[in-house]
Amino acid sequence: MDYLTSKWKLWFHSLDVNHDGKISFEDVEESRNKFTDLHQLLGDKASGVKVDMEKWWNTYIFKAAGGGELSEEMFVKSNTEKYNKDKDAFVKEINDCFNMIFDVIDTNKDRSIELNEFIYAFKAFGHENEGLVRKAFQLLNPKDGLVPLRDIVNAWVSFVTSTDQSKPDAIKQAFDAGF
Repeated sequence: MDYLTSKWKLWFHSLDVNHDGKISFEDVEESRNKFTDLHQLLGDKASGVKVDMEKWWNTYIFKAAGGGELSEEMFVKSNTEKYNKDKDAFVKEINDCFNMIFDVIDTNKDRSIELNEFIYAFKAFGHENEGLVRKAFQLLNPKDGLVPLRDIVNAWVSFVTSTDQSKPDAIKQAFDAGF
């Protein structure tokens, strides 16, 4: 369980967009504003993405805090309780979580992510080191410059749910590299 807890802490810090040690609505605002600005989304498209991103945050991240801000301890405790209560339900929830957010990130709806989409998405979540983001993208083994959305979702689901340290974990590798 220590291995999984360490990964949840990494995930928590990846969601702390403004790097203030907590996850709050300020992180939501920053991530969705950066995302729409980087993609140069306007009008209904920008509004739709902002609504969808907020819905994702509220459905999968803030649920543990009852809508308020989250500390790392609260985030880890919530995941631990859900995991210990029903591992299969936890895996399903995490799968739904990453399907939803990567569907939002896939702005052109081609069911794959190319490098610039990946860079923009991670910049929106406060990961400004483009060199590391590029390395993380390569860890997902792009073919013809694209990574299928399913592969990205599966990588994140494995990262958040797998206790098997012997399994290759592209997301963990990315974090270990400084992502």
